[in-house]
This record gives sequence, C-alpha cells and structure tokens, in this order.
Amino acid sequence: MVRRLTPARAIAPAPERAGAPGTDSAPHSDGGAHRRPDDPVPGVTRRRRTAGTVALRVATTLALLLALWWGLVALLEPPRYVFPGPADVWDSYVRQWPMLLRNTAITAAEIAIGLAVGLAAGAATALTVAATPLARRLVLPVVVATQALPVFAIAPLLVVWLGYGMASKIAMAGLIIYFPVATAYAEAMARVDPRLIDLARIAGASRWQLLWRIRAPGGLPGLAAGAKVAATVAPIGAVVGEWVGASAGLGFVMVNANARSQTGTVFAALGLLALLALATRALADALIDRLLWRPDA
Repeated sequence: MVRRLTPARAIAPAPERAGAPGTDSAPHSDGGAHRRPDDPVPGVTRRRRTAGTVALRVATTLALLLALWWGLVALLEPPRYVFPGPADVWDSYVRQWPMLLRNTAITAAEIAIGLAVGLAAGAATALTVAATPLARRLVLPVVVATQALPVFAIAPLLVVWLGYGMASKIAMAGLIIYFPVATAYAEAMARVDPRLIDLARIAGASRWQLLWRIRAPGGLPGLAAGAKVAATVAPIGAVVGEWVGASAGLGFVMVNANARSQTGTVFAALGLLALLALATRALADALIDRLLWRPDA
C-alpha cells in the first residue's frame, strides 16, 4: 500500500524580535543602545528642562520683587536719598554705566582670582590632611582654629599688609572660601568606601597611590560641593575688602556713593553685585556638571 504524500504546509516566518536588525521597534530595556542619532539624550534633555525651569522661576521672582518695590515707593513716598525707586536706580545705570561697568570688571577679576587661590589652597590643605593620620591630627585643628577669628576682622590688616590694590581683596576672597573648600574635600576623602582602600592595599598600593588613585578622585564630589559654596561667598569677601579700603571696585563705588547720599548709585552697584554673584555660581555649576562624572548623566 502506497501512502499519498500531501504537500508541505507553508511555514509561516517566525515573528521578528523587538530590536532585531531591519525592524523599526526597539526594546525598552536596552538603556539607549539602539537610540537613533536624532533622539535626544536623556541627561541633556533633563538639564535643559531644569535650566529652563530655573530661569522661569528667577524671572518670575524678579518681576514680583520689582512690582513690590515699585508699590512700596508709590505708597510710602520716601525721600530718594533714603529709599530710591526703580526709576531712580535705572537713571543711575544710564548716567553712570561706563563707571559702573569698569568697577564691575575689577570686582569680577578679584572674585575670579580669589576663587582660584582659595580653591587651590583648600584642596592642597585637604590633600595634606588626607595623606597621613599624623598630618590630620596636626593640620586640621589649626585650620579649624583659624576660623574662630572673624575673617572680616582681618580685612583691615590685609589692607595694611597688601595695600589698597587688588591683592588685599584677592586675599580676602581666598580666605573666606578657604575653610569650606578644605573641610569639604578632606571629609569627602575620609568617607571614601573602605572596601576600595582594602582592595587597593591587597593589590600592593602604596600610601601615595592610595591618596592619588583612590582618595583624591573619590573625594571630588566633596570638592565640588565646596566649590559651589565658594562661588557663592567669594563676592562677599571681595566687596568687604573694598569697603575697608580700595581705589576701585563695586564696594568702593558703594562707599563713595553712600557718603554723598547717592542711594540710587548704591542700589545700582548692589544690583550689579547680585548679578555677578549669580553668574559666578551659575558658571561654577556648569563647569562642575561638565567636568564631574555622574552615573545618571
């Protein structure tokens, strides 16, 4: 008996897997491995959205403060030399803009150089403290003790020692940021994961290799936090130095204008100082976000 052979059934093609070559679909759990070139990077998109939100909030806050200021002046009608209105301050900007711009540039230079000096000195002190337990016991108490003296009380001495030029203001800005940078970096290096230290020691790392390969990189988030604080308070140090004794700068402008009852000029200088402080902090945040690696970036 001969069995009849039936034609073979057409075999349906197997469904293509998500994310296979030649398909439009992509798996959802690949972490962006198959992201198209024109797709936005999540970290960049998040940062742009955050920057836009912050800018909107700042603009809204400034508008509300300006409206409140204008309303108080219109309601109370104080003398201009006591509490000038927005129009008076704007008039000071228009009439004295070249002078204000020149002194703003001087204060900005003092802040920038003071930041560099304070960051370098604070980081060097923190590395010294982290080098050996003996250095930590000897150096750290001295650093803490120096902060018992008000930094502002040293400003007249700095002017006597360094003169009325930029040097005393740079020193003042550097001193006011030195302590937060040194302590933040030193504490961050002290809190490095001890398992990394043990693993490096098992691998035969020396004390200096532990410092430069493990502790110093591991403490960078602390240094970044200290740098952000430094960028916020450095303008205070520079302007206080200018108040004590200077021949130029926004602090010098404020002292002279206040002596002549030109309160509108004082407010104008304060506004420029606030913008300078915000710009310094924003620049520090941008540089830190760009240079410091983060897992979610």
